[in-house]
Amino acid sequence: MSIVLGYDESPGSRPALAMAISLAARFDEPLVLVYGVEPPGGLGEEFQAHQRALTEMGRTAVSHAVAAAEAAGVATVVEVLSQKPAQALIEAAHRHDGRVIVVGTRGESPLRGAVLGSVSHKLLHLSDRPVLCVPAGEDEA
Repeated sequence: MSIVLGYDESPGSRPALAMAISLAARFDEPLVLVYGVEPPGGLGEEFQAHQRALTEMGRTAVSHAVAAAEAAGVATVVEVLSQKPAQALIEAAHRHDGRVIVVGTRGESPLRGAVLGSVSHKLLHLSDRPVLCVPAGEDEA
């Protein structure tokens, strides 16, 4: 089993990282760090360049989370995927037998999240795994 974390280095994802590291350490399981982003549709060199840039941004963001997890003695697996974040998290949870999917929230109202399609809102409705939504701290929203 594993703990699966959606991480993008946003202020809302930092408390989720701390929670996911704590859970992974407590259950002695690896932390699967997932960065999912799907570039706008298209073909050709511009699309491929955009995709490469997003992938590099994801690797940089996740590398900071890996360092924090390793400092806490937690093993990590990294997945930078060219998929929409909710789908990337669901699929990674299946591949790694995720015990729970952990994501941060931005403190949006449920209505705003439903209308705008927040990742946490999508996961709560689509995932067959438990989803832990960690609210952003007051100074991080």
